[in-house]
Amino acid sequence: MMRWTSIPVLAAALTGGAAIAYAAGLTLPAPPKIAFLYFADKTDGGWTQAFDEARPKIETALGQQIPFVENVPEVAGQITPAAERFIQRGYNVIVGTAFGYSDTFKELSQKYPKVVFLNASGTTNGPNLESFYGRTYESQYLCGMVAGAMSKTGKLGFVAAHPIGPVNWTINAYEMGALKMNPKATVTVIFTGAWNDPVKERAAAQAMADQGIDVIGQHVDTPTPQIVAQERGIYGTGHHRDLREFAPKATLCSSAWTWDHFLSPELKKVAAGNWEPSPYGAFPGIKDGGTDIACCNTVVPKDVVDQVMAERDAIIVGKKIFTGPIKDIAGTERVAANASLDDAGFWKMDWYVPGVITQK
Repeated sequence: MMRWTSIPVLAAALTGGAAIAYAAGLTLPAPPKIAFLYFADKTDGGWTQAFDEARPKIETALGQQIPFVENVPEVAGQITPAAERFIQRGYNVIVGTAFGYSDTFKELSQKYPKVVFLNASGTTNGPNLESFYGRTYESQYLCGMVAGAMSKTGKLGFVAAHPIGPVNWTINAYEMGALKMNPKATVTVIFTGAWNDPVKERAAAQAMADQGIDVIGQHVDTPTPQIVAQERGIYGTGHHRDLREFAPKATLCSSAWTWDHFLSPELKKVAAGNWEPSPYGAFPGIKDGGTDIACCNTVVPKDVVDQVMAERDAIIVGKKIFTGPIKDIAGTERVAANASLDDAGFWKMDWYVPGVITQK
């Protein structure tokens, strides 16, 4: 899940602009007690479940049990009481999981300056508030490599929610990964207009299979595209979690969240005191625990897996996937030769690389 319907605040923040510096790091007056607010059900199969699967690992790393409340919608009238119930019980670190919590978390952070707030896919930040999201283009690039290698037709599909920066960067990266393995690969994209709509996702995936597409990627919340791929005897790549549990024959790999790898060390920094959140939010990649590839189905040949993991290693030590020259489908230069796309460029991405075919 990502509840972005617009991202101007975050894109503007990431353009750099005037430097922001907080007066001093934050030290909690008492040992940290952590609680989660989940946007959806903990067994939703995707976004929220990825957090719930990370939670026990964070518990082990921090040496404490972490309570949670499920199905807290993006409505201030429900976010605030859910958070305040924990705060009144002595919890001083509140972790949210939705873009739509952004404004309310900002208000809460100002009301409770001695409480730390963290929010996944948020856009607001402050001395005791940090939003965070992962560089999913890295893991989707690797999944694109697998898809490109395993396709017999060179025709890949991608079921996506909305044509916004954080989705567009996954589409472009997927095509770029596929091209590394098959220079003639194309990616046909269908936007469903919703993060979680199994009916539209099924219709999109079926339309792709009817067009002769033989590997389907995704950036939507449910495993439906993978299930359709298995029904149709083709392959797919998942998003949010390892989706082989839903389509063990079809799903080749997945772009999966690894939130414990980011949150455990971040929360240890909070516990140590003098915590200084990033003024523009945290944007971790594979190296720092935002996202990774769940690789791979046993049908993927070892030489392909080796190539994918070698690229993963290169990314960890600093390879920039979006390094120029890169032109869009209209021939406009988007990244100059020897340059790399900056963070602001990712959030504002409204263009596609050659080989991407968009459909409504």
